Amino acid sequence: MADETPRSGWISRRQLVIFGAAAAGVVAVGATGSLIAGQGQPPAPQGTAPASPGTAPASPASAPPGAADGWTQPEVLTATSGILDLDLRVAERDVPLGGQTVRMLTYNGTTPGPTLRLRPGGRLRVHLHNDLAEATNLHTHGLRVSGTGNGDNPFVRVGPGESFDYEIELPADHPPGVCWYHPHHHGMVAAQIFGGLYGAILIETDGAGEAEGAASRAVSPRLAVISDVTVAAGAVATVSQMDRMRGRTGETLLVNGQPTPPLRAPAGSAQRIALVNACASRYLDLRWAGLDARLRGIDTGARDEPIDRLLLPPGSRADVVFTMPAAETDLVTAAYDRGGMGNGMMGDAAVVSPEAVVLTLVPDAAMAAPVVSPAASSADPDLRSRTVDATRTLTMTMVGGGGGGGMMGGGGMQFLIDGAAFDPARVDQEVTIGTVEEWTLRNTSPMDHPFHLHSWPMQVVRAAEGETAGVDVRDVVNVPAGGAVVVRIRFDRFPGRTVYHCHILDHEDLGMMGVIAAS
Repeated sequence: MADETPRSGWISRRQLVIFGAAAAGVVAVGATGSLIAGQGQPPAPQGTAPASPGTAPASPASAPPGAADGWTQPEVLTATSGILDLDLRVAERDVPLGGQTVRMLTYNGTTPGPTLRLRPGGRLRVHLHNDLAEATNLHTHGLRVSGTGNGDNPFVRVGPGESFDYEIELPADHPPGVCWYHPHHHGMVAAQIFGGLYGAILIETDGAGEAEGAASRAVSPRLAVISDVTVAAGAVATVSQMDRMRGRTGETLLVNGQPTPPLRAPAGSAQRIALVNACASRYLDLRWAGLDARLRGIDTGARDEPIDRLLLPPGSRADVVFTMPAAETDLVTAAYDRGGMGNGMMGDAAVVSPEAVVLTLVPDAAMAAPVVSPAASSADPDLRSRTVDATRTLTMTMVGGGGGGGMMGGGGMQFLIDGAAFDPARVDQEVTIGTVEEWTLRNTSPMDHPFHLHSWPMQVVRAAEGETAGVDVRDVVNVPAGGAVVVRIRFDRFPGRTVYHCHILDHEDLGMMGVIAAS
């Protein structure tokens, strides 16, 4: 589909309807979230997935092991006959949090929102309804899908009271893994995620991605959507401009919306857990010593290696199998020094993701041991053996204020890529479908920046520590302060425009994002 983005760079629901229908044969109408083929279909209650024409409703999965014993997970909606069709309503709601009630932003009345479970080659239809007083949209982070039209399009704007119909097709060769969804309307991303808007997506190829009976569902991992929040006066606290420049970090760490939950299982049993770092800025430096842990996947890249430590930058995910200890044990994220502001701001004090207990492992012989499916092998080609068609360098910088204008105006810090703040009407990188490129990601600032590219995964070939062993495929790559990382990218499909950015989401909102166009 041709890029018909208006000169402002943003696409309204009405504008996308006009040219999206020609490409997809589907059009959103009014503010009902209905498809033309299904007009008149009544809305489903919150937390359920309505049936689209010719399909059965999405099927909630059975409760995870331990759900009645302190471990809770979001509702799971599973594709039926390859299609997951659901209403997703964005609204403020009162939610329980650690013994109190807090006003938060929610998907279908909960935070996290429902978990979406699909298989490669499936189709995701989301009817997004915005009940907020501000604009929002939806990004399916980690899915290797098109970023144009009604797909995973970051330029869509869904205004207050509006609805929008997303239709996202997963390629048949999409790898398994844990992804997630969250808002991506520029300037509001960090606040909306910090406020509670996030949910997980599981892509499974081992029989668990369809509603086919209890035996197939048993192989799904436990899910831990990890976020953080600061609460003040019964609501999510606002943050200062300095907090935004540093990258906001919440006082309370949450797993599936609750602080420090217990995970119960028989001692010595194998446990599989899918982890999502849904924090706006916090790094998770997870310590696995003594748990015989193995990393099965990072983002959507397959791995198979023992770990004692696992660093998850904001936006990153992991699939881990570990052995339940014989004694109660805390899974801890250690303090992680992200660097400093530089230029004398706040005395150049370090910006630290603080130490915290993520969850508590509780041995319990009364619990059933779950079935753990075999690890998937990598389907990603090793790009180190491929011919490189082009090279380029992208440089992330933080520039102190003065009188220079820019995203921060006078007196603040600017967050830039290649010396420019984000402009949705400008294309920063043009690439050709069918090529492999090598990108050097440079960070000249005094603070770490996790780099995220939509649609296409990156293979790390040289990290700050040196050459990378094995095939290390990610969609979030941490670039340390004053360092550089070299990645290779296979632009094999998905023509059109999308974005790349720092996944410290305040930095993205403040300008550290660019536009890439593939043709």
